[in-house]
Amino acid sequence: MKSVSKVIVFCLALISSSIGADFPPGFQRLSIGDKAPNFSLPGIDGRAWGLSDFKDSEVLLVYFTSNHCPVCHAQDPRLLTLLKELTGKSLAVVAINPNSGDGLRPDELGYSKYDDSFEHMKLYAKDEGFPFPYLYDGETQAVAKLFGCLATPHVFVFDRSRTLRYQGWLDDSRFPDATTVKRQDTKDAVLALLDGKPVPVAETKPFGCSTKWREKIADVGQDNENWERAEVTLDSIDATGVAALVKNKTNKYRLFNVWSTTCGPCIVEFPGLVRISRRMGLRDFELITLSTDLPSDRERVMSYLDKQRASLPKKLKATLEKEGRKSNNYLYTEASMDSLIQALDPEWTGPQPYTMLVAPGGKVAFRHTGEIGEEELLDKILEVMGRGYKP
Repeated sequence: MKSVSKVIVFCLALISSSIGADFPPGFQRLSIGDKAPNFSLPGIDGRAWGLSDFKDSEVLLVYFTSNHCPVCHAQDPRLLTLLKELTGKSLAVVAINPNSGDGLRPDELGYSKYDDSFEHMKLYAKDEGFPFPYLYDGETQAVAKLFGCLATPHVFVFDRSRTLRYQGWLDDSRFPDATTVKRQDTKDAVLALLDGKPVPVAETKPFGCSTKWREKIADVGQDNENWERAEVTLDSIDATGVAALVKNKTNKYRLFNVWSTTCGPCIVEFPGLVRISRRMGLRDFELITLSTDLPSDRERVMSYLDKQRASLPKKLKATLEKEGRKSNNYLYTEASMDSLIQALDPEWTGPQPYTMLVAPGGKVAFRHTGEIGEEELLDKILEVMGRGYKP
């Protein structure tokens, strides 16, 4: 729970009008009673959408969401549930992705296999089963600035005259489990407007992943430079050391990968492993590489690791120090490969690359012999670790 809290503190934006923020030029905050700003944005269906396209509905719900955010992953399905409950009602919904994909660091994508690009919006909407238009504002972010989108998700509900009557969260839970929801203020607002009644709560504080403004692209560039300069390390290890790592007496998921510089599939696979490690850098996750190259080839192994930038995400450095370790890259030094197999996983038949995900406490959550694609592996990891926050 402690580590989850650290992630939440880092990437959640619990924002209210009384808290200052570094907003981009042109940003404004809509107030209750303001008219809906007009817009024209491209949808994933290949056409442009504007405010007038929803003129026939009594109520309009504008839902700012994104492909990468774990809070969106929790609340997007609950919006779909709400729409099913209101089937036949005069309610229109339009979803808008406000984010610039260029404004996201790799480690901000650790809860999704998708980024916030237009192309990935199509894939994410298909996965989620969006029945409403999903529009892209990441090119200019002009619409997000007009609405005052603070985070994803952020909800704006307008009445028949397109006057703002509610803005804030969809509901009050950041977790995927619907039983954790105590307040459904968006639902209450929509139902009240459909019944011609005043909205019971007009404003709540949106929480989720902060809007990724294009002005932050320079920060992403600096993060890339830091990664390129980060130290890459390599330690020696024997079967006893491997067995200790597999016991995994930590709160981290450990992805073990057995490889060598003489193994063609290993070399093809390895860059994707590093990208996954970086992507998962804010989560309780650690890539541990085990090279079976000869101890005399240490320099070659180290050169390859350095070329691939197989360094530690910043968050992991403190955890390794606590464990008395200096690296997540290891060179196996014993002659017996059977000793390695028995220490790592007796079910491993011997060929490499070999990839194994171990949960906290040492239970094997996933194993794969042979080359595995980056997308397939990331999907397996997210399936095990989850795409949303957990209590």
